[in-house]
Amino acid sequence: MKLIKLTAISAAVLASTAALAADPVIVVDDNAAVAYEAEPVAVAYQAEPASYAYNADAGVVSNTTGAVLGGTKTLFQTAINPASVSAEVGTLGYGANIGWSMNEKTELQAGWAGGDVADLFGGDFDADDVNYDVDADFSNPYLGVQLRPTGNWFTVGAGIIVPDNDFDVTANSEGPNFRIDNVDYNASETGTLQGTMEHRNKLAPYATVGFRPNITNNFGLFGEIGAAYMGKTDATVTSSNADADVTATTVNGTTTVKGSDVAKAAEQELEDKDWLEWLPIVKVGATYRF
Repeated sequence: MKLIKLTAISAAVLASTAALAADPVIVVDDNAAVAYEAEPVAVAYQAEPASYAYNADAGVVSNTTGAVLGGTKTLFQTAINPASVSAEVGTLGYGANIGWSMNEKTELQAGWAGGDVADLFGGDFDADDVNYDVDADFSNPYLGVQLRPTGNWFTVGAGIIVPDNDFDVTANSEGPNFRIDNVDYNASETGTLQGTMEHRNKLAPYATVGFRPNITNNFGLFGEIGAAYMGKTDATVTSSNADADVTATTVNGTTTVKGSDVAKAAEQELEDKDWLEWLPIVKVGATYRF
């Protein structure tokens, strides 16, 4: 009977101390002390699930809290992996841009176009009755978005240009006179009329439509047309005979002005030239896609 009680007590003690696998259990009866070594208990630990899963090939983060740019790509992946580089030439100048794909229909672009592009539009222009030879020094960094609304070669673009465009102009007389605002000024008495123009806008919004067909898997061509709102222009014109008397002829007869007055009249006429307010955008180029 004592043996049965001892066995029952031992089983209860072993069951209550199973978690203490490394500690021995001692059972004492009237005659002897016996030590029983408890078997270690296997404990299973389940690892916490990862907070996100990252696909290195697609650049996609599965948890939305870790994703940016519409949940398509991380900012880091997008910045260091541009989708394309392009070379271009057009009315904004000669340049290049880098493109980053946001998704299959949207591409962010950053680029620059500039240089002396006066020869691209003939090297001269008319302001009313006065023809001007032009030398242009363009600098047009820009940031924009190219959309493929139908998912094919047709594109729509929009963005911002930071223009720094200078025009050097020299007036060409028509016969013996400069005709400015319906007044004929004697050209030989006026001397040479030279000046500069620049746009007032420091930021110029633009919009374009175009096409971007792919020739191969990596190479493609593009063309775009549109316009940028450059704002009014500031002009400065000087006469080489600023203090000389100049004969001015109107429908009411003749009068005498100074060469500097003729320069001021030409300056005002240049600033009123509307086509410089909206600068047309026409460009073509080639693209390499990574």
